[in-house]
Amino acid sequence: MRHSSRREFLKSSVAAVCAAGLSGQALADPPVAKVLSETRLLPPTLSLKKGVWFGMLPAKLSIADRFRMARDVGFEVAQVPTEPDQRKTEEFKKAAEAAGIRIESVMNMDHWKYPLSSSDPAVVEKSLAGMRTSLHNAKFWGADAVLLVPAVVNPQTSYREAWTRSQKEIRKLIPLAEELKVIIAIEEVWNKFLLSPLEMVNYISEFQSPWVKAWFDVGNVLLYGYPQDWIHTLGSSIVKVHVKDFKRKEDGYAWVNLGDGDVDWPAVRQAFADIGYSGSAVTELEGGDEAYLRDVVRRFDRFVLGRS
Repeated sequence: MRHSSRREFLKSSVAAVCAAGLSGQALADPPVAKVLSETRLLPPTLSLKKGVWFGMLPAKLSIADRFRMARDVGFEVAQVPTEPDQRKTEEFKKAAEAAGIRIESVMNMDHWKYPLSSSDPAVVEKSLAGMRTSLHNAKFWGADAVLLVPAVVNPQTSYREAWTRSQKEIRKLIPLAEELKVIIAIEEVWNKFLLSPLEMVNYISEFQSPWVKAWFDVGNVLLYGYPQDWIHTLGSSIVKVHVKDFKRKEDGYAWVNLGDGDVDWPAVRQAFADIGYSGSAVTELEGGDEAYLRDVVRRFDRFVLGRS
């Protein structure tokens, strides 16, 4: 039930009780009080744009056919990878426009192989170059954010080094982001870095820039936290969202389809409603054929948006 519908229901219920001349004690007794209480507890529905990671679409198809399939199964926006080839960037743009799918964000592709936290200046420069390309891609496609994994902690790079080195390099990118009006969206991933929402809030706030925000991935935190807690803590710093599901098993874990894992989707929906998030949510799952993608969209409606 949508917020507006619940408010109207509550108003009409109370008005009806008052019109009937019931006492204050009657208001506290079932069934009216019980109905009012249960209504407040219903998890909200959300109005978010349905997004798809381009890599989920069948690779055997042309770029144009992949975008058309995305539209036909019910997606509204797409996240695409960094593309250094100008000819292909133009192909992406024309194909998305023809299909009526907005390219809303770019996934930077060089941050794992060439992390900004590296001690090697040559590696860092390749990483910066990849981000510059991603930012220019975003501007050309009409996207408003680039996803960035900011650092990687490993035996060669300590946590403190990852923090200070990556911040230093990201600050070099902020002027370009501001010029192009494209947000650098920091994502929490399995990189042994930004392991709590408090750290992530602090890391982002230290830039003191509206051009550095959070890209929150619902599934990535399940091993060490609760998505709803991260959402409440990150709050208005969240600019984009990935949705996927994750299942703990006795012999390990598995990435699974929406609704088949351990994500508490009603709690996640409530958290997004609480912070007023109203953008998009991009599915980042295994790829598949048209039937599979249609099922993903149905699951998105049910679990992410809360529609029956």
